[in-house]
Amino acid sequence: MKNKILVDNATHNFTRGNVVMPKKLDLNNTVSFGQRMAKFRHAAGYSQRDLAKETGISQRMIAYYEKQAKYPPAHLLPVLVKFLGTTADELLGIKKSENGRKKKDMRLWRRFSQIENLNTREKRQILQLLDTFIEKEGLQEKIGNI
Repeated sequence: MKNKILVDNATHNFTRGNVVMPKKLDLNNTVSFGQRMAKFRHAAGYSQRDLAKETGISQRMIAYYEKQAKYPPAHLLPVLVKFLGTTADELLGIKKSENGRKKKDMRLWRRFSQIENLNTREKRQILQLLDTFIEKEGLQEKIGNI
């Protein structure tokens, strides 16, 4: 006796919490995966070579994904999302990116993480230099307001 498999298409929209899985994706989206990847790469302050170095993916493959690939590499998606500072939904074009929000300057934050690895004396020198620039900017604003 064979078991019957029941298929219920009426519940195609899978609901979990507030998330509803769409029946169809907009395939007429004019922005390709590669264009979105390049946009997020630029926003994160990476060149193709820098991103390749950080992720362990060759620069040639980064260029391929940005120019010719129709579909993203699924196994590299978590790595790309991490280094590009975005979400998988935004990178895949499922969810529109929130351009209105103020994003961090990723190049600056990468430099800060490198500074954390320096010895105490070098950190102190860098902090003094930063304080000098910050004080200079504050003085210029005060002079401009007079």
